[in-house]
Amino acid sequence: MANLKEIRNRITSIKSTMQITSAMKMVSAAKLKKAQDAITAMRPYSSKLTELLQSLSATLDSDAGGVYSNQREVNKVLLVSVTSNRGLCGGFNSSIIKETVKTINEKYNGVAVELLTIGKKGNDILSKEYTVIENRNDVFDDLTFDNVAVIAEQLMKLFVDGSYDKIEIIYNQFKNAATQIPQVEQFLPIQPVESDANVNLDYIFEPSKEEIILELIPKSLKTQLYKAIRDSFAAEHGARMTAMHKATDNAKELRDDLLLTYNKARQAAITNEILEIVGGAEALNN
Repeated sequence: MANLKEIRNRITSIKSTMQITSAMKMVSAAKLKKAQDAITAMRPYSSKLTELLQSLSATLDSDAGGVYSNQREVNKVLLVSVTSNRGLCGGFNSSIIKETVKTINEKYNGVAVELLTIGKKGNDILSKEYTVIENRNDVFDDLTFDNVAVIAEQLMKLFVDGSYDKIEIIYNQFKNAATQIPQVEQFLPIQPVESDANVNLDYIFEPSKEEIILELIPKSLKTQLYKAIRDSFAAEHGARMTAMHKATDNAKELRDDLLLTYNKARQAAITNEILEIVGGAEALNN
């Protein structure tokens, strides 16, 4: 059994760890509320924009989407992997890394695949084995639509000039603080509209439907990427809050066990000292 000083040092160390994890939990809880409100408010807008685009596109020719809807033979793919810049968030980053590797090995086996990483943690792991054309971990320093739009424009340009035949986004979708769902979402080319959609619209368009669609497509793509990163950002704080909550609970349990061990050891030491004193007194009396 460890001596009393070693046990006291461990108890002190665990108490310090508890203070850190508890503080991180509270910080993540505060950030989660703001991030959750942002993604919850954005989802209806993003959904309605996509619905509007599909409704208009369904009434036009298949090539109305212009260069962004060109369905080419898939010879080269770009995956946008969204992770976080910091750790201590449970399996948040590892789930995206695993999903990325799974997509490369199963879905695009035999196809040239390159990565654009958003987040330091994913880049650190994936860059060791795969080709990463760029890492944009700076986007989380100031997560705004304008900053994300720059990345979306870069992706659109890479698709239009033929550098890649398909672009997909891999990210964690926020469900609640304890649940994050890995998503693989096609970014480009624009997926064909379902033919059975309700498109019996009798509207007068100014300008033409073609012009409206060509204006909406870039905006819709930027919104899609921004929503994915916002989803991931909220999911990250939820995962970190949950992980720090569990870490604090585990630290409390370990502290209580060590306190019990310490008290037992101290009681045993005191009992031995009393026995030695009593034994010495008896020897003197005899």
